[in-house]
Amino acid sequence: MNILIIAAEVSLLIVLFALFHWSVGKLFKQLGKLPWLKGTYRSVKTLHRNIQAVLIFSCAVLCLAVVGANSWLLYQGENLPDYTVALTQRVPVIFWWTLALGIAKSISILILAGIVVRTFHHSLKVTCDRAKNFEQLTANDDSIEEFFDFLNVTLTNGTWFLSVIWCSQFLQLPKVVPQYLSILLKIYLIVAVGLLIFKATAAIIDSLDALSNKYSNSDNLLQFYDRLQHLIPFLKRCLEYAIYVCMATLIVQQVELIAELADYGPKIVKIIGIIFMSRVLGEVAHLVVEEVLLKNKNLTEVQRQRRLTLIPLVQSILRYTIYFSAGIAILDTLDIDPTPILAAAGIVGLAVGFGAQNLINDMVCGFFILFENYYLVGDYIKTGNAEGTVEAIELRTTRIRHPNGQQQILRNGDIKDIVNYSKQYIYAVVEVGVAYDSNLDRVYQVIEDVGKQLHAHHPDILEPTRADGLQNFGESELLIRTLTKVKPGNHLRIQRVLRKMIKEAFDTEGIEIPFARRVLIFKNAEGNVKDLR
Repeated sequence: MNILIIAAEVSLLIVLFALFHWSVGKLFKQLGKLPWLKGTYRSVKTLHRNIQAVLIFSCAVLCLAVVGANSWLLYQGENLPDYTVALTQRVPVIFWWTLALGIAKSISILILAGIVVRTFHHSLKVTCDRAKNFEQLTANDDSIEEFFDFLNVTLTNGTWFLSVIWCSQFLQLPKVVPQYLSILLKIYLIVAVGLLIFKATAAIIDSLDALSNKYSNSDNLLQFYDRLQHLIPFLKRCLEYAIYVCMATLIVQQVELIAELADYGPKIVKIIGIIFMSRVLGEVAHLVVEEVLLKNKNLTEVQRQRRLTLIPLVQSILRYTIYFSAGIAILDTLDIDPTPILAAAGIVGLAVGFGAQNLINDMVCGFFILFENYYLVGDYIKTGNAEGTVEAIELRTTRIRHPNGQQQILRNGDIKDIVNYSKQYIYAVVEVGVAYDSNLDRVYQVIEDVGKQLHAHHPDILEPTRADGLQNFGESELLIRTLTKVKPGNHLRIQRVLRKMIKEAFDTEGIEIPFARRVLIFKNAEGNVKDLR
């Protein structure tokens, strides 16, 4: 009998510690799902193992203490059943009635919690299936399923956690136990609801994204959606950070020692909103500028090039204006008066302006390049050692892409002499050599026939190729110059095509294209000469 009493006391201790261990494990499992704690997953897991070790050690020590105390009583000659009965008789009867009633209520609550959890599970499964079948969309199935799975886990854990708190009250445990359990439940619900809101928002955003892609066409505003779709990941990140800040604010409010820090939460959320809106306004401004300037489909090629040149400048000015306004709004949110900062920035800017004459020179030259129409985006130009297609004209620099692929960046103030190959037309000049005994009239005719064939297959050619005449008398060849009038920027490509066609035509007509020959002469010991050609 004595052994049974000792075993019952030890078993009760083990059950209590097992319940506490389960609660701690559930808490750390939810913490492990937080994305911002994934980077410290090993640290959190190590902390969980340490707490487990402390609980196991404490349980073992208390069990040994119970066994030791009972062994001491047996050593003193005490009868454990009588001692236990006498000890329990000292407790008022009302306590046992209250304890029995509390146990009955606790069992009822746990049974009811189990029924509620099963109901939640079935209802959420049906709702999840209906949500995935809405509008026959499949792109958002993963986010919807993830949301309902997390909602099921949250409701299940919250229900059991609340049941444990009620049980602790029914069993009349010290008030500090349900008090701290309530705080833990609040923290858990704050974290769970925050993550739940983010997952719900992600599911809604994915659904709207799929619907927008499904119903977008050229007849409604959704025709521009594909150009703004890249903002969706940025929107999700901003919402995620805002939810984390709100969660941290609500958790901090539960701790009186640092509750004052919660005042910064709304300000940080507002700053995140300002950053997101500035990014959205910047992208919308870019889109509006392009639509307004390029909306007219009847623009000439020169007008279109000019507008393509102005678009990056206008977009840069709008972007800097939006970001500057966002910076002022952020300072105002942090209760920092921006007026002194703006005044100081003006003074510093004036001082820098006097010392940055090259910068001002570059900007002024850039405006003259644009308004006097020296060259536009897409023009093929040559200036100094730089040659290629103009990719961008910015306030300070011009970016030129060489035909070999390298990008050349020139300061506008350094651009002096400019050769523009893209004004109205340009000649594709090809020089070809023929043998001295060739019939030039026949050669001219073959070249012009090739030019007519080329003109028929290439719409970029304005006039057929013509033989411009004899350019030079070479050492072994007659150099003939040909001209092909083409649209601006196409001369290099047409030159390559024309050379190939002339070579093929000359081979067909038997016209020789001279090339250098090397003659080797060897002299042997007898003085004989051997010619190797």
